[in-house]
This record gives sequence, C-alpha cells and structure tokens, in this order.
Amino acid sequence: MGAEKPAVFETPRDALAAGMLIAFTARDSPERPAILSDRGNLSYGELNARANQLARALRTRGLAEGDAVALMCSNRPEFAEVYAACLRAGLRMTCLNFHLQADEAGYIVDDCEARAFIAEGGRVTEVAHAAAAAAPKASVRLTIGESIPGFESYAEALAPESGEDLPDPVRGGTMLYTSGTTGRPKGVYRREIPAPEAAATPSREPMVRDESVVLCTGPLYHAAPLQTNLNVPLQRGITVVLMDRWDAEDSLRLVEEHKVTHTHMVATMFHRLLALPQDVKDRYDISSLRYVLHGAAPTPVHIKQAMMDWLGPKLFEYYAATEGGGTFITPEQWLEKPGSVGPPNPGRVVEILDDDGHDLGVGEVGTVYFNRPEQGAFEYFKDAEKTASAYRGDRFTLGDHGYLDEDGYLFLTGRTSELIISAGVNIYPAEVDAVLLMHPSIADAACVGVPNEERGEEVKAVVQLAPGLEPSEALAAELIAFCRTRLASFKCPRSVDFDPTLPRGDAGKVQRNKVRERYWS
Repeated sequence: MGAEKPAVFETPRDALAAGMLIAFTARDSPERPAILSDRGNLSYGELNARANQLARALRTRGLAEGDAVALMCSNRPEFAEVYAACLRAGLRMTCLNFHLQADEAGYIVDDCEARAFIAEGGRVTEVAHAAAAAAPKASVRLTIGESIPGFESYAEALAPESGEDLPDPVRGGTMLYTSGTTGRPKGVYRREIPAPEAAATPSREPMVRDESVVLCTGPLYHAAPLQTNLNVPLQRGITVVLMDRWDAEDSLRLVEEHKVTHTHMVATMFHRLLALPQDVKDRYDISSLRYVLHGAAPTPVHIKQAMMDWLGPKLFEYYAATEGGGTFITPEQWLEKPGSVGPPNPGRVVEILDDDGHDLGVGEVGTVYFNRPEQGAFEYFKDAEKTASAYRGDRFTLGDHGYLDEDGYLFLTGRTSELIISAGVNIYPAEVDAVLLMHPSIADAACVGVPNEERGEEVKAVVQLAPGLEPSEALAAELIAFCRTRLASFKCPRSVDFDPTLPRGDAGKVQRNKVRERYWS
C-alpha cells in the first residue's frame, strides 16, 4: 500500500473514463459540500477518501473487477460512498429496496451474484441477516451503523485503508432490478457499461457547479433518484441534499434552507404538496427552485397544471425506465401540448406499432417502441427469454400504449403489460398472486392496478374462492394481512374483490387484461 502512486487526472474526461470525477472535484475543491443529510455530511474531499478506503477494503477481501456488490441502505452518506467506490473499482452495484421482506431481498442478493452485501443495521437487521443466509456467495458482509449478526463493521473495515486515490481505477456501474409482468424482478444488465452521465436527461436548466444545489426526494435504490439526484450532480461537483423520508412541508423547508435549484419528484408528491394549507405554502421562500423533473408514473393533466400555476413553468417531464427509452418535454412544450410526454431525446427514435409489428400513422394508438442503442443495450440478467420478449428486431418496448401527433410528440394512453405502477414504484402482479395462492381459501387470483388519484394506481386483488367458501369483509381483511406478512407493504393489495369465475382464455389462463378493464373503462 505504501508504494502506491495515486492516479492523477489531467482532464475531467480522463477522470470520467475511470469513474473518478468525484476525485477530480476533490482535488480542486476538497471542502466543497458533497452530501448534506440528517445522517451526516460529507465534503468532496471526505467522500473521495471514503470511496477509496472502501474500494481498497473490498479488494482486500477478494473482490475484483466485474464482481457485484449488493447494497441495502437508506438515503445516507454511506450510500454515496458505496456508489463512488463501485464506480472506480470496476464493480457492479445493485441497490435493494429496504422495505423488502427477507425472501425478496435474499433472491436479489443471490440472483445478482453479489460477492459483497452491505446493509444498514437497525433499519434492516433482521431482513439482511435472513437475506444473507439465502445468498452464500455474498461472503463479504458489511453493516453500516448498528451490528448485524455475521456482518463485519463497515466503519472498522474502512479504518485501516488509505484514502489516497487508487493508482489503477476501473470504471464500474450499476445493475438495478425492475419489475415486469411475470415471475420475480430481473436485473437490467448491460455488457457495455455506459458513461456515468450517458443517461442524463436533457435540460433547459442544467446543473452547474457553484450555481446549483440538488434535493433528493426519493429513495436512492430507485433508478431515477439515483441517476438524477446523485450520479449527475456528484459527477459535476454539485451539492446533494438527501431526504431520508419524504414529507411535503419538509421538502419546502429544505428548498428554502439550502437554496435548492433542482429536484426530482413523482405525481404522488405533487398531490401532497398541493394538499398543503395555503398558509404552509406561503411560509417558505422556494424562489430558488427552478427545475423540477418528474416521471416514473403518469401525472394527471390537472395536477401538473396546478403545480405550474403555483411554481411557474418549472416542471420538466421524461418518459423512460431502467431499461432505457427516452422522451422529454419542457414546461413550454407541455403547455402547448398538455398530456404529452414529449418528443424523443437526441439519438432516440419512437415508433408506434400494431400487434403485427406494422408502423401506425399519426394519432393511431399502438405499442410504443424505442430504437435499440448502438452501445449499452440492455438485457435481463440470466433471462434470455424475457430479453427476447422485450425486443422486436432492433426495437424494444416498455409495454406501454400511446400515439404520436403530427409533430412527433408522444402521448401515452395505457399499458399493454400487466405492470402496476403505484406512487412511481413498479409492482409485479404475478408476485402478489403467488402469495395469495398460498392462502387455503383462494382457488385463483388476479391482482391488477386500479385508479388512485394520489398514487396513480393501487393494487387490487381479484380472487376466486375455493369451493364452499363465501365472500366477506373479514376474509378480505385476512387476505390483506396475509400478504403483509410475506411481501413488502407497497406490493400488498389495498382492497379485495371476489369473483366466482375469473375470465380465462382458451388455454385456461386468467386474462388479467380483462380483469383490469373493469376498473379503467
């Protein structure tokens, strides 16, 4: 260690290629605030040193370029440390929703082939301990904060390591898990690691060092907050304010306190902000806020218009997913075309196809497809069949329906897939079905997303009872409670309907689309 000669980067491009733009900022402005949070703060110098220490600690414990690291952690400074360490050590980071149950978390840690599992003690102690038992390949186990049985202290692992820049950095990346229509979540894997800022959303108000402050409102285990509220600002030397749990009034307080300029939100947050009493809204000076990016779930036109009436033309919208895609619309464009998610991003092509793969004309509704990028195309990790189902030649779909207007602007009309999106979170209906079918009263089940004004959608269980049983409110409550002991709460049904004969196709499979239509027609 003592003989190492730290890497020196002459230009930001060199640092970017090695996943060490944070190191470039730390060299020039070590005292610049990088992370501000209720769980502690980090300057760029401190963040850079901690990332180097962790990278060395993982290497000492046997991890090498291409290995995977699973992280189960809330929005706190250590999340940024792990992310930065993976970027410069050639590691593939998979972050887990810390609301998952042990079986769900264990599946992801094992499936992503993690060699190291880093978890936050206290918040997920029991889940992490059980998940680690299901993922024996993750032999390196570090706990942030409170102890977890079988885990080594994160702080103690870093303590003896040097904080000097690595002499041999290798750019790493992420593999996030996304929901779909059947089975378990799958990792969105790219054989070619895209540049850390490759997925940055176009902007009329770009983040600029010395002028911008970013507020992270959502959990960093989600792709959008991770990319827009952590990755991009840290690559540009910008301060990030982390919220551990989102609260409408507290977000206004933080904007005023830190003179926040940029943030990312989802439609549910808009609902709750608009519901604040007027005197609460008037209490805070949020004039510094000039850019609110939103996506992840459809925002009703009247809600977005109300936000614009309040904030002014500061809402920028995108349409994309972990897999890719990409449209973007400015406030001015949206006011001219309310309801649109915009034209395609540079380098993207949007096409509307019918069920036979034929191009549809202006105003005709079909499945939305994007062109496959020349570099960094996705595949579902270890699932060739699922990958193939997402592509049609050199085009892929996220499973949504929509149409293009005469100017090439995309309007979404619904989904062809069974995916449920509630408050911006993707939910597998089949995963919830599988739990319901474990209950002795259930003969069959078809969970669907139904309209919810605040959340966009909520999960409804439509069930067929076993012979001889009768529907009741007590049984409905029992089924919801049954799910809550086996699934993360955000996946659980909020209501139950009973159906003596679920609709089925010729092969006997439940036709979920027909069940869903009842609630959306």
